[in-house]
Amino acid sequence: IKSIAPLMVGVFPFAGIVGITIVEVGIDPQPAMAMSIIIYAGASQIAISDLIGKGAPFIVIVFTAIIINLRFTMYSASIAPHLKKTSTLGKYILAYMLTDHAYALSMARFNRSPDDKYKIWFYAGCTIFMWFVWQIGTILGIYLGLLVPDSWSVGFAIPLSFLALLIPNIKDVAAGAAAVVSGLIAVFALKLPMNMGVIIAAICGIAFGFMVETIMEKEETHT
Repeated sequence: IKSIAPLMVGVFPFAGIVGITIVEVGIDPQPAMAMSIIIYAGASQIAISDLIGKGAPFIVIVFTAIIINLRFTMYSASIAPHLKKTSTLGKYILAYMLTDHAYALSMARFNRSPDDKYKIWFYAGCTIFMWFVWQIGTILGIYLGLLVPDSWSVGFAIPLSFLALLIPNIKDVAAGAAAVVSGLIAVFALKLPMNMGVIIAAICGIAFGFMVETIMEKEETHT
């Protein structure tokens, strides 16, 4: 808790924004809270809310959430060897609690102390504390969103939230290329049926970023 607490300064307000955005598109408080507990992924919750508000088909909503959360498969593969002594049920619970912040802190600690006997408990402490902070922040955002007049139009929080997630992660040329390509395609594919432009833009952006990264690695090898 001591390790992850400073990060909650950013997580708590973001959870509130997610709560506001969910009710802004017309989702009732009870389903909104259920979404926060079941999905427990800020970027996905915002994207899903936006698509629901636009009347997107169910399959598009599901695929969008899957694409946004694909990074967790890499997190899982990376952290799994450190938590292999956990029971099967315990692994399901730990997988559900996995977040970017808990993963980063846990892996930093595990790499520093590979023989630590308390890896599971450190990870559990980070994730459980963050889960409660997130749910409280989201609930407050949901009920705050109900009090905000429609004339305020706080829907602008959706693109701002995604920009806040995007910009810190553009750390190299490949990531920048992926962001630019996916952004451009999303604009040009805006009028595609069933909001398929989002999925097409994401796939093309990932593919282009991977291609750029591969080319750069080959150039480095030659030099």
